[in-house]
Amino acid sequence: MPKIEVNEKLFFDAVGRRYDYAALEDVLPCAKAELDEKPDETLPESERTIKIELNDTNRPDLWSTNGVARQLKLHSGDVCEANSAAKRSGNSPDYFKFMANRGNADYGERVINVEPDLKNIRPFMVAFLICGKPINDAMLKDIIQTQEKLCWNFGRKRKSISMGVYRAEKIKFPATYKAVDPDKTSFIPLQSEVTMTCRQILTDHPKGRDYGWILEGLPKFPLLTDANGEVLSMAPIINGAFLGAVKVGDKDLMVEMTGDNMENLLLSMNIVACDFIDQGYDIKPILVKHPYETGFGRDIMTPFYFQKPTKAKLSNINKVLGSDFDIEKVRDALARMGSTVETKQIENDWEITLSPAPYRNDFLHEVDVTEDVMIGMGVSQFPPLKPRDFTIGKLSDVTIFSRKAKEIMAGLGYQEMIFNYLGSKRDYVERMDVDTRNIIEIANPMSENYQFVRNSILPSLLRAESTSANAIFPHKIFEVGKVAYICDEENTGTRTRQNLGLLTAASNANFNTLASEISSLLYFLDHEYKVVETDDPRFVPGRQAGILVGEKQIGIFGEVHPQVLENWAIQVPCVAAELDLEELM
Repeated sequence: MPKIEVNEKLFFDAVGRRYDYAALEDVLPCAKAELDEKPDETLPESERTIKIELNDTNRPDLWSTNGVARQLKLHSGDVCEANSAAKRSGNSPDYFKFMANRGNADYGERVINVEPDLKNIRPFMVAFLICGKPINDAMLKDIIQTQEKLCWNFGRKRKSISMGVYRAEKIKFPATYKAVDPDKTSFIPLQSEVTMTCRQILTDHPKGRDYGWILEGLPKFPLLTDANGEVLSMAPIINGAFLGAVKVGDKDLMVEMTGDNMENLLLSMNIVACDFIDQGYDIKPILVKHPYETGFGRDIMTPFYFQKPTKAKLSNINKVLGSDFDIEKVRDALARMGSTVETKQIENDWEITLSPAPYRNDFLHEVDVTEDVMIGMGVSQFPPLKPRDFTIGKLSDVTIFSRKAKEIMAGLGYQEMIFNYLGSKRDYVERMDVDTRNIIEIANPMSENYQFVRNSILPSLLRAESTSANAIFPHKIFEVGKVAYICDEENTGTRTRQNLGLLTAASNANFNTLASEISSLLYFLDHEYKVVETDDPRFVPGRQAGILVGEKQIGIFGEVHPQVLENWAIQVPCVAAELDLEELM
């Protein structure tokens, strides 16, 4: 889980009150956080660093000093109770008024033009300007930390999101985001005094060695320049030494982000913008003009409010929480979590329409609204109850049967593995040479690495094998775990099953040897079976078979297709099988 370091003075100034460390530990759970390490109290307050661990990767807005401070301030009620008066006096930020899609955004000459060649390289960019007061040392360090946390965790080590901060007063607009020849384009990168070509930066500059893998193999590299031809950055690697060298005392800054997912870029920019707003800075939008569609139009100005409302019913919230809250308490709890709420009475119930804050995009279902009600209320609102029923715990039938299957697999010489149930389209679809007809896709994934629910164990086994070339062969691995897929027969539209997947990688791995192991497995599971010819693109034609128990196919085995092995960069023959254990019970 992410950990952040916050300057104590900057943090408590942002919260609006000072907590002792014991009290801070008590209030941090409202931000899904806990105190990781107390600072050295012998130091002056302005030099103390508090270390905080975040327990939720769905709230990247909390990965900064201002994000946690904002949530503590909201939850304490300081903002909620005096919200109207504070807004009238101008003391409480109205984040929505800074959103560029409100129709009153004035970008002036602040324009960045994106060139068409970037569509298949690093296609999207967003940007805005901050101004109003000079950057101090604590704020500069927090900007750098926010940049690293967002781009490393949420941005997949800068592959999906990278962020640059520049000295705006030196920038001449319009700027241009373009694709350049890496061998013929050169500039002086940040933390260097010599001119380097773009390709040379990947090998000779520390940041190039850290992040060069993102651009490796591309025919052209992304480059952001202003109207004078001065280089701002080579995204996502390094800023230029002149415009990108932000220092304490700089007053006007330009913030930009590039990446391959516009929704994630918009959310990240909203998070950063709200952090600056909380510190008293003004935000001015920059118009970024794309020559192709982004999913939100071609011309993008940020901050940009794009979140959709989520509906929930009061009765369902109380049912899930086991509570009897009235609508006023629920409305107040959600306000303490930063959301805007509209309510409407329908017969004997209340319908709640929640519009999340611009820096949040983690609401998919009314259960997410219910969770925010629980956190907004505080744990003290839920008195502990003793169980009313006496029950005796035991293993489920499927667990008992799965353990039996695991013992048999171990006896056959296989090693058990445990994998994630979520993965990427590349792993579950493209590398397996299958389509997405029955695969479940997450509506708003935090990362494309966790975009799909697996419908087969085989990709997990092949991923493990693809990184095991240095281990002594043969490799024999298996997993017993859950898979899920789209199924119209179920009320939910999906079906979850307990499967067994196994894989052998060896120079002599073949269909006949695997067939004998399948025979042994089903014999010890007390099942008779037949095989039937199949045409699965994951396996070699004529060297694969479906497993029939009764008249129903409950699994498949065979030699893995050479194209699939090539997709995974596996150099040895592999045989694999997958069975539905629940059908065998």
